Amino acid sequence: MDGRQESNTSEATRVNCLKKTWQSWSKDHVEYQRQNPFSNATLPNNQRLDVQSPEYGRPKAGSHTEERGKDAHRHVGKELEELCLVIKTVGVLGDDGHTKVTFGRLFETYVNISNKLVGILLRGRKHGLLKFEGEMLWQGRDDHVIITLIQQCI
Repeated sequence: MDGRQESNTSEATRVNCLKKTWQSWSKDHVEYQRQNPFSNATLPNNQRLDVQSPEYGRPKAGSHTEERGKDAHRHVGKELEELCLVIKTVGVLGDDGHTKVTFGRLFETYVNISNKLVGILLRGRKHGLLKFEGEMLWQGRDDHVIITLIQQCI
């Protein structure tokens, strides 16, 4: 074999390898799109999303997305614990046995710790740890709003 034929053969092999790789990726992508309920591809067997399914609205088990979600949940939990500790530290024990603090006082103290105070307050209320009036608290406007620590953080 001369050099030119050998070069053409190795080039053809590389092209075939690339072609196989591309076709494999394409086949996998088509299958993924069939399973993806948000794509325009038709779902097999008229498959529909089951909102009652425990997997509905959740990332695939073992995926990086699931792991990032768990990490975020742990991080927010730690921030919530820290917020409860700050409320106990700067707040005043009321006649009902619950610690209370105004949003203004809490904001002054907590702003040096984190810039997510309002979000963590909402999370604490959602979990039944805190109580306060209003949907959203705004610095300046809601400085007088009393935040009550209902129960100790986890």
